[in-house]
Amino acid sequence: MPAQFCIGIDLGTTNSVLAFAPVDESDAMIGVLPIPQIISPGSVEQRLGLPSFLYLDNSSNPALNVPGIANDRGVVGEYARRVSAEQPERVVATAKSWLCHHGVDRTAPILPWKSDTELELISPVDASAAYLQHLISAWQTRFPKSPFSEQVVVLTVPASFDAAAREWTRQAAMAAGFPDDFVFLEEPQAALYNWVHARQTTWRQELTEGDILLVCDVGGGTTDLTLVRVESVRGEMSLNRLAVGNHMLIGGDNMDLALAHAASEVFARQGAKLNAWQSLSLWHACRAAKEKLLSHSPPESYPLTVLGRGSKLIGGTVTANLERSVVEQVLVDGFFPSVPLDARPMTAPSSGFQELGLEFASDTAITRHLAAYMMDHREDVCTAEGNLRLTHILFNGGVFNAAAFRSRLLETLSTWNHNGKQPTVLGGIEELDQAVACGAAYYAWSRRHGGIRIRGGTARSYYVGIESSGPAIPGIPRPLHALCVAPQGMEEGTETDIPGRPIGIQVGQ
Repeated sequence: MPAQFCIGIDLGTTNSVLAFAPVDESDAMIGVLPIPQIISPGSVEQRLGLPSFLYLDNSSNPALNVPGIANDRGVVGEYARRVSAEQPERVVATAKSWLCHHGVDRTAPILPWKSDTELELISPVDASAAYLQHLISAWQTRFPKSPFSEQVVVLTVPASFDAAAREWTRQAAMAAGFPDDFVFLEEPQAALYNWVHARQTTWRQELTEGDILLVCDVGGGTTDLTLVRVESVRGEMSLNRLAVGNHMLIGGDNMDLALAHAASEVFARQGAKLNAWQSLSLWHACRAAKEKLLSHSPPESYPLTVLGRGSKLIGGTVTANLERSVVEQVLVDGFFPSVPLDARPMTAPSSGFQELGLEFASDTAITRHLAAYMMDHREDVCTAEGNLRLTHILFNGGVFNAAAFRSRLLETLSTWNHNGKQPTVLGGIEELDQAVACGAAYYAWSRRHGGIRIRGGTARSYYVGIESSGPAIPGIPRPLHALCVAPQGMEEGTETDIPGRPIGIQVGQ
């Protein structure tokens, strides 16, 4: 059966979305699939996003076993997110961040991390597959005559994901039931495709040749940076990706942790000392506080409640109010401080031993990381005098739903720019949480129908190490030469002839 739909999926750290467009339509009519999910025991609702949380449960509770959306390992979605504050030892979160962790076996049952539950744990790959399986189940329920495995599917990944993280993501997708020919697309590019689709033919009037735009994507677990230059190729406007940033574990999760630390001091002033699991529960509770206190019409404070767990330290439930002013100070100044263009991420002295866990960035100041990123690519984005010449910015990621973060970042960029002017915000996108999935669906559709393509090829160069021949010298290894097999910017579908002398391969090395 020929494909009937182009599907774009954003497998997010905290939220996943599926968007689609009919293959045969002359215009990309993109929709977002409502996802049925358990909201509370016995209650099922449809939401446009699927929280990337898995509540481990092997019970036969009929209220948590709903036909069509059940998972053999537990409950995926909103219910899992809600109970994460009460039972963090049974809830898998941030599985996507673990996929790029080289220090652990990503197929080993290690999640929830440090859990003491009696239930069987799950691997980051299997947890990611569970989220994707839930999306596929929702698709099959909505379109029973259009098997998911026969559609045109694009799955997004962070631009900073290395080859290993992409491979683990691919294995999760294949285990979930993806077609063999599905395509990866970098998330910042997907966000930009979504903006192009939203602007249709007018985007060419908003951008001119030579413009430099920044896609700043701050999601739940990662910060993704991408620079794009507007070029003219044979008289046609073209978008050329210049560079991507390093993988940075900075996002909404870090902000929730920062709020949890500030909130724990509020609890301490009330005489309540939290144990380890209550602190983790507080972290999850701070997510809701952050979203509420940074919304369009925020309250002055938000109540935080932590349940007792039979500890001698706390006999029962305790509650404290988190003030909006505290949230703005901790998050805006902590994650988006006003810094000069020559600022660099701070590195604090550390112990030679470190507990194994997610490799969060030691400096949470996104603006400092952004300044270093700009200077790493100064030849592309700076004037001869060394000032920034950034003309446009595209915000993406749920973090930027908060106007306070957007405003602070724009203020900082204006102090870096050579003319003191704020970069123009590429607007017209209302739902930042859905932008990546919608852009992926549009990309899948444009591959069939033609349209603007963001050029750029591989984000980094790839090398193999070749040991030189020659007589051995005691205590001195043979020199190792690096041979570039895929230069940065190598386009999809192209090939390169690599000249050189014959080499041999040692099997198993």
